[in-house]
Amino acid sequence: MKSSAMDIYRMLQKYNVFAIVVHRGPDGDAIGSALAWQKIINAMGKECIVIAPDDYPAFLRWLPGAKDILVHANDATRVKEALKLCDMVFCLDFNASDRMGPAEADVVKAGKPFAIIDHHRFPSDFAEAYYVDDEASSTAELIYRLSVELNLDGSIDSEVATCLYTGLVTDTGSFRYPSVRADVLRIAAALLATGMDHVEIYEQVYNSNRIEQLRLKGFALSERLKLTGGDQAAYIYLSASDLARFDFRPGDTEGLVNYALSIKGVHVAAFFAEKDKIVKISLRSKGILDVNNLAREHFKGGGHIHAAGGRSELSLEQTCRKFESLMNERYEKS
Repeated sequence: MKSSAMDIYRMLQKYNVFAIVVHRGPDGDAIGSALAWQKIINAMGKECIVIAPDDYPAFLRWLPGAKDILVHANDATRVKEALKLCDMVFCLDFNASDRMGPAEADVVKAGKPFAIIDHHRFPSDFAEAYYVDDEASSTAELIYRLSVELNLDGSIDSEVATCLYTGLVTDTGSFRYPSVRADVLRIAAALLATGMDHVEIYEQVYNSNRIEQLRLKGFALSERLKLTGGDQAAYIYLSASDLARFDFRPGDTEGLVNYALSIKGVHVAAFFAEKDKIVKISLRSKGILDVNNLAREHFKGGGHIHAAGGRSELSLEQTCRKFESLMNERYEKS
């Protein structure tokens, strides 16, 4: 499929009422990009609403416009009404319709044309327009680049910049990941020049933990962290009862998988969380191991070379054993 800024521009010119949908379990890049793109569209004199399939982390609720996000899991009726009124739907930070989770049926049933803005590999063919680059650091980077290409960057004020910078900083691990190129840092500098407060963003995202959240992380690291694959792989697992014990809320386990990856000698890490009768999976790697392929082939997911996600309908114990088997097989051969 062809990625084209002009196809996006033609849709912006053709329609007047837009919906932006993000993936289930939305993160900083999804929410930040969506709110920024909404404000840019609003600045064109057009209407736009942001829809999330389920709730988003508390550390993102302070972002400009976040309080107006419609959450499908909380109010499906309002979401259906918004979809009925809109002319088209932007899909941000995901490229397959099933990434919308339970909201997929209502979004697809609305029968509106789709456009995808995303940085994940292997986009599905379900949209009329695409702006996709799987080498981009984040969807926030793509929103910035697209706005420049379409001469809409005059709308990037401090509020839009705050949303985009939040997307950049969260999806690059505070600019630590291999996806960070020189032009990504130039984008960050341009956003900073708007007067947005990068210190406040860091405080809100990283220094607003609940005590239960810290205790959950402590428990996970002390009681639920395991090595496998000849100590070259690591994983953390949390059962539904573990999560309930520490009053789990969306975002509480954000970045937990990176602790496992930080162990010296470990090349691949996984985090398994038992939720809603399935096991949700986060995968990270360094070096040559492609966790996107691992997720696609074994865990009904996908993502990037060094960061991916998936799910398992096996039990938590069976899922952990499957990962151990895959890692033992891999590192016995290496």
